[in-house]
Amino acid sequence: MQKSFDTILQQNSFTKVDLVRMLLAKGEEQDRLFAQAAKIRSQYVGNKVYLRGLIELSNHCRKNCLYCGIRRGNKQTDRYMLPDEAVLQACEFAYKNNFGSIVLQGGELTSKQYVSRIENLLMQIKKLSNNELGITLSLGEQSEETYRHWFEAGAHRYLLRIESSNCELYEKIHPRNIIHDYNRRVACLKLLQKTGYQVGTGVMIGLPFQMPNDLAQDLLFIQSMDIDMVGMGPYIEHKNTPLYQYKDLLLPIEERYWLSLRMVAVLRILTKDINIAAVTALQAIHPEGRNMAIQVGANVIMPNITPGDFRNIYKLYENKPTISQDDEDNIRVLVEQIKSTGNETVFGKWGDSLHFSNKHTI
Repeated sequence: MQKSFDTILQQNSFTKVDLVRMLLAKGEEQDRLFAQAAKIRSQYVGNKVYLRGLIELSNHCRKNCLYCGIRRGNKQTDRYMLPDEAVLQACEFAYKNNFGSIVLQGGELTSKQYVSRIENLLMQIKKLSNNELGITLSLGEQSEETYRHWFEAGAHRYLLRIESSNCELYEKIHPRNIIHDYNRRVACLKLLQKTGYQVGTGVMIGLPFQMPNDLAQDLLFIQSMDIDMVGMGPYIEHKNTPLYQYKDLLLPIEERYWLSLRMVAVLRILTKDINIAAVTALQAIHPEGRNMAIQVGANVIMPNITPGDFRNIYKLYENKPTISQDDEDNIRVLVEQIKSTGNETVFGKWGDSLHFSNKHTI
């Protein structure tokens, strides 16, 4: 006999069929899904939302991913590399505004000069903040040695999105060559865990060729990999990428929005105590995107504090939201928005993953 939807929601373990059923929920079933996710978030991680000041270091990238606006082959974008003083200025802003943590994000580069530069920046950030700023890196696939050097220099969280855990789909959205290898991606996630990082990953939702079974498998992959934090959101096409030719295969943008929210909700129900980000891509397709993600299970938000002249250039996808008002004014608005969801913005705390803490508690 088919299980009722409420029976599925109350389970402690889930099959792929269960997850697909939740991902396809509509109307009253979707409302019950969101309510259950909010309940579990409140029970396991509380109603606190942690800030990560996002600094986009560079849009230079050695990768040529078929969906990404900063892919190496895109000749229609201006390239930049933030100077050290601009990075440190943004970190100073985060520190003075009591963010607790920052994220250094950029295209994937692996030269010795770049690796050394990041290591030095990490040490300077720790020094200027009296070792108080938490640091997440999102700088792509690197060697075990590089991960270790950056960890020892002060980074303690690392986000490396798998984008799709279906190997066949992964190969459809990446060039087939040695630097776009699915198994290498998974191996890097394991290297990060071995090094001691709190490890994050994530997927794109609503890709061409993607089916509900693929998304259910993504959720089970995240669970099986014992991931500590997740950043995932809707796929938004970029006209200067090869994948743009398949735009007619995409779900309508509103459907991608609601599907992304259901993914957040189901992930919260499935994994309970991890950190889940309310990503910028949700805000790009709906003015209440991040707020809704918080209401259905997310507990991390990443305001963009990249210097204004550069944040408009770092475009992974079209219609990326940019901020025209002063950053400090924007933070006040953000805090009020979070408060309107019934949650509390936490200042001055790293907001580490409880999942990571729980599995390392003796």
